[in-house]
Amino acid sequence: MTLDPIDYAVISQAIQAAADEAGTKLVKSAYTPILREAQDGSAAILDREGNVIAQADLIPMQLGGISATCKPCLERHPPETLKPGDFLMQNDPFQGGQHLQDVFIFTPVFVDGEVIAFSASVAHHLDLGGGAAGLNMDAPDVYAEGIRIPPSKWNWEEDWNGGKLEALLRLNVRVPDLTLGDFNAQFAANAIAENRLQQLAAKYGAAKITAAMSELLDYCERRMRAGIAAAPDGVYHGHAAIDDDGTSEEPVHIRCTVTIKGDELEVDFEGTDPQVATNINCPFASCLATALSCVKSVISAPDIPFNEGCKRPVTVKAPYGSILNPRPPAPVRARLLPAYRAYNAVMDALAKAVPAQVIAPGYDTTTSFCLAHLGEKGYSVYLEIFGGGYGAGAGNDGVDAVDSPLSNCSNTPVESLDADYDFFRVTGYALAPDSFGDGEHRGGAGFTRRYEILKDGVKLQTYADRHKLAPGGVFGGADGMSGRTRLFRGAEVITVPPKANLAFQKGDVIEISLGGGGGYGLPAKRQPAAREQDQANGMVSMVTASTQRIAAE
Repeated sequence: MTLDPIDYAVISQAIQAAADEAGTKLVKSAYTPILREAQDGSAAILDREGNVIAQADLIPMQLGGISATCKPCLERHPPETLKPGDFLMQNDPFQGGQHLQDVFIFTPVFVDGEVIAFSASVAHHLDLGGGAAGLNMDAPDVYAEGIRIPPSKWNWEEDWNGGKLEALLRLNVRVPDLTLGDFNAQFAANAIAENRLQQLAAKYGAAKITAAMSELLDYCERRMRAGIAAAPDGVYHGHAAIDDDGTSEEPVHIRCTVTIKGDELEVDFEGTDPQVATNINCPFASCLATALSCVKSVISAPDIPFNEGCKRPVTVKAPYGSILNPRPPAPVRARLLPAYRAYNAVMDALAKAVPAQVIAPGYDTTTSFCLAHLGEKGYSVYLEIFGGGYGAGAGNDGVDAVDSPLSNCSNTPVESLDADYDFFRVTGYALAPDSFGDGEHRGGAGFTRRYEILKDGVKLQTYADRHKLAPGGVFGGADGMSGRTRLFRGAEVITVPPKANLAFQKGDVIEISLGGGGGYGLPAKRQPAAREQDQANGMVSMVTASTQRIAAE
């Protein structure tokens, strides 16, 4: 049907507003700090076929490939087989999911007995069973990482609200009240979006809603194709590497070829290293989300919504059996480590095509930090995701001390941690001077955090990267600093590997240091006023400031 332009504008913006409201509801209803404070979750609206129409401004990684997560559910349970109260759920990395902790729920939106759309949410759950609380660094396969939920159909009254699915999860997770509370936050988020779409349909009719969804996809496709067409045709190569696979000292290489031809673009990760035995493997849905996120950020304008239309002119390939498309039952918990290097490799390739539109590599790694303690009342689990410094761009410095582009989590306030946990306390939290790469535009600074352990028997599970291979600068910019983790036990200082599990003693202090981003352009071109501002803000040491002055002279 032909839509009136005003109706289209109102309906399309209302759909986006519904997705944003669902995202807010998800975070505000959450029980755990990882979702409530770090905001490690997302919400979206999909059409009847499972295409993303609109998404909340939360986690790019979780939503870029959400169509690939939903469609396996719809293949088994088509819309016409669903009834009110049904929902679809899955987290299987080898059937369109990402890692097990990200559980996706899709709720059909009924209007006059027909499914016109799906409201969707995903949350990173604090614990889903498996071999260790929070995360299992020693998992030999995906079975040891937690409960796998296949693409499946369930019903709220029959299976969740006191039903068998809820009972199954409660029995198999270490913090059931918190975990089920976050699941209920997902249901609440889906219900908000469902209700808003039904209200919209009551006003405009279901036919106009579905027509607006279709036009929104076409609009984003046109804008994306225009952005690709503005880039020079060619074949461009990119490369990045993970420090190691957690068992050897050898780096793991990510390679890509970006081909631009007219208004279409292909990203091919042929030449990337094979999958590894540890949990540093990236399921293809995560690889897809990574490549699309990088291409979207570089090629298109920021005002274009990220939906399935943006994906139509982009093809992403990764060799089966590689670290970016592993064979089951590979463990995949730390899939963001190779995903970030895939992001860097695509950015490296695009830098040769559109240098003014890219940014330098940032610290760009997920430092997943999990402390757990088993007390008389059961488990207490703390999990947080840390970033570092952003890479600098052609017209801007990198942002200091933020999460990285794919995960976009917030740092949990210390006050919240003090209220929720009694087996550790934060004793230091500060920006790290000199941690960024110098340049015409400097990279973002990293930061440090210190935790004092207050009880015996506390265990740490952590994975990170960039402890060896620092983020490089571009076009003459300097490299950012690498990261490190240290354990202070009395007078002893112990360097902790980036991928580790440890048992603590009361009084131990663990310190994590996150590095900064690379610089963009020659340091000699940096404006004196910008250097003075950095020094006034304590971002550079006196020694570094003196070195910079000598270099400028």
